[in-house]
Amino acid sequence: MSRKIVVISAGLRQPSSTRLLADRLAEAVRRQLEALGAEVDLEVIEVRDHGHDLVNNLIVGYPSEPLEEVLDRVGRADGLIAVTPTFSASYNGLFKMFVDVLDDTALIDKPVLIAATGGTGRHSLVLEHELRPLFSYLHAVVMPTGVYAAPEDWGSGAESESPLATRIHRAAAELAREVDRRESPLPPDPFDSPDSFEQLLA
Repeated sequence: MSRKIVVISAGLRQPSSTRLLADRLAEAVRRQLEALGAEVDLEVIEVRDHGHDLVNNLIVGYPSEPLEEVLDRVGRADGLIAVTPTFSASYNGLFKMFVDVLDDTALIDKPVLIAATGGTGRHSLVLEHELRPLFSYLHAVVMPTGVYAAPEDWGSGAESESPLATRIHRAAAELAREVDRRESPLPPDPFDSPDSFEQLLA
């Protein structure tokens, strides 16, 4: 079964630690899903590439065609990885603009892995104080493990054994399991069809 995973990366520079973390999370999720027997369609959305369209959307009230296509891909994803840099102990404005223009129902019951980068480990609570409440408000299913990366997390010890690598592996496993367990859609409700309802009464 094919699974669509969309990664939202709200870094402002290229290259950025935000994109680096996004790529590591995406690859970890890919490996976990493939181990479960799924084919993985992975897409990374660099929010900075749509900055002007996001501003115009907020001003005029509707998205451009390219932005609308991006938002639609988010809505159709089986799982979402959302990564933002930390600004003033919160997600950055670019990230918030992207979330603000999503359809109100786009993330309902969607598995989401939250992650953030920052200049100091003291900002790691951005995951629990800002990102988790935001996605919970949008009725997403937020994975228990969030991943925060400060400068000291990069290159600390053997990469495969570092605390950051451990958090990435655990969070990726949670998202993969949550996406994989949804492989069987709910059967149609017979009461949705008048004909089916009559057949049940026959």
